[in-house]
Amino acid sequence: MSTLDPASPPTGELPFFVYGTLLPGEPNHDLFLRGRTSGERAAVLPRALLYDGPGYPYAIDGHGRVHGTLLAAAPGVYEELLGLLDHLEEYLGPGHPRNLYERVVREIELPGEEQAGKGQPGEGTPEEGAPGEGTPEERAPGEGTVRAWVYLAAAAVTRSLRTGGIVIDGGRWVTRRPPGGPRTP
Repeated sequence: MSTLDPASPPTGELPFFVYGTLLPGEPNHDLFLRGRTSGERAAVLPRALLYDGPGYPYAIDGHGRVHGTLLAAAPGVYEELLGLLDHLEEYLGPGHPRNLYERVVREIELPGEEQAGKGQPGEGTPEEGAPGEGTPEERAPGEGTVRAWVYLAAAAVTRSLRTGGIVIDGGRWVTRRPPGGPRTP
């Protein structure tokens, strides 16, 4: 059973929620994730805001939602993938003063399968009265969620973003490039 299944038992190896240059189609996806994942699916980080950065975004705790991808490490590569992502995200350890990001565990929402084909990943409004559907506030606690590693902006970066950062409306990272043009790093 895949660790992307909210009903699967805990394995000790949490999946990862990504929301920037590690998304499918973005440059770091192929560099860091190709051949290292066993599953990827659209997901949402609730209670977070997404800020524009220098070629990549930052997520911080806040009153919004960040759209991204939940991914599980392929068998036998979890520690390798964890190390690669820690290095990419400049995470040196919990609370380290030189961290660019902090690696934290958060509850990630998984959109319903019937919504997956509507609009952007994670978008879609359930039909009125659809069983088991509703807003996150209407769902039973833990229903359609999974715990995952997320890289949030470190404390110093978060302070800077809150005072002068640019929030990305809608919580979706889109590489800042013209259609058909080169991608930013």
